[in-house]
Amino acid sequence: MPDMLARLKPDPIPKISPVPEYLATGRLLDVYNATKKGLNVPWMGVVSMSFAHYPNFYDQLWSSLAPVASTAPFAKACAELRAVAEANALQLKPALLGEELARRGYAPEELDEIRACIEIFSVGNMPYVLMATLARLQLEGQDLGAGGPTGPRVGGAPFPDRPALMQLHHADPTTRALFDDVMKTLGLPLVNTDYRAFARWPSYFALAWADMKRAIEGPGYADAVLATHNTVVNLARSLPNPSGLTSSALIAAAEKDAPLAEVLSVVRLFQWLLPGLIVNVGFMQEQLKAA
Repeated sequence: MPDMLARLKPDPIPKISPVPEYLATGRLLDVYNATKKGLNVPWMGVVSMSFAHYPNFYDQLWSSLAPVASTAPFAKACAELRAVAEANALQLKPALLGEELARRGYAPEELDEIRACIEIFSVGNMPYVLMATLARLQLEGQDLGAGGPTGPRVGGAPFPDRPALMQLHHADPTTRALFDDVMKTLGLPLVNTDYRAFARWPSYFALAWADMKRAIEGPGYADAVLATHNTVVNLARSLPNPSGLTSSALIAAAEKDAPLAEVLSVVRLFQWLLPGLIVNVGFMQEQLKAA
């Protein structure tokens, strides 16, 4: 059995160059739309937008991932990963926030809107985590299996429209300070799409983040994220590889765009942060469950 892939945060943190969806045109817009359709998600994650900055690398990666994403094994892996992330999040003892938010004036319908937004990311983050992990494995010289798919993906209702996002330049000083705290606490140069969507409800997000920050800085968080990372790696290695993409082919494609070390550092950044993100989203989902 292959050695477990270490959880690795690049140092220094690489510069990333994602192009927001609303600025994408021409071929890049086509790439974004193909990614969203292929993964059955309503938004381009920062991970895929950052990967798409390296067009030869991303074309090669997506050419192998697209036929996998439509299979039953991929859907099963996503569901299993979500279950593991949420179980690990539950161990961190999220506070139940529904009653406090109701006291602050949130109507049941508003809380349902927040839950629906969280659900989008609870489902949709899983393919992005697997994408980043498959990319890292292959850029680090680990070939995947060559087996084909074992059946088509079943179900998977179309997603709603892309969530409204609170961009950094939209934020007032209070929300911007909250975003800065998110980046500082997580050790990241970016605010993930999820948090920008949740900040649409600023008073909710401030309350939810305060509880989450308590868990992130407390005992057990690193273990929960590491256990989730290990599950991601095992599931990624179990996926079929119908196109037969090899490590050497993906490395050669990346080297057409930039030095391999640069592309690999960007891939490692997202493969490091995404297991934590799915634990955090699972944590926020639990915060809004009924008491």
